Amino acid sequence: MSTENLTNTEAIKKIKEISEKAKFCMFATDLETLPITSRPMGLQETDESGNLWFISSDASNKNFEIKEDKRVQLFFMNNSDSEYLSVFGEATIYKDKSTIEEKWSAIANAWFDGKDDPNVSIIRVEPKESYYWDTKAGKLVSMLSFAAAAITGNKTDNSDGVEGNATI
Repeated sequence: MSTENLTNTEAIKKIKEISEKAKFCMFATDLETLPITSRPMGLQETDESGNLWFISSDASNKNFEIKEDKRVQLFFMNNSDSEYLSVFGEATIYKDKSTIEEKWSAIANAWFDGKDDPNVSIIRVEPKESYYWDTKAGKLVSMLSFAAAAITGNKTDNSDGVEGNATI
């Protein structure tokens, strides 16, 4: 596994690529208390600045915890392509109609009575530190490399993998 630290445009591209492919993450709050509180959350979008957007209930524990401490940790897993992303960032909660209108998705109707539901809120996570794991050649090539090593008894060098910081 090689290391490739990304910055600025390349970092945003990698964060956007992995997070939007995965679509869901474990969203952790109250990072000072163990065990850390986390729950699955569906990603609405990752914008061109690398911010990650979610629709959430303003009455949820997650929102209460963010109001106390805006630091959050997101864990994305795209197992089908062996891509993983950890994002530590600061969350901001929006309740204004224009942000809700802009970020609303019809699938949110499963949890809310439309975008005018008083409990609808939008969460933006601004990444502060991110780390990714990726395979350059994809999961199939990695699996073939591991299989060949198992059959021959040789060790795989796992050279097709790359990991590193993604700093915006």
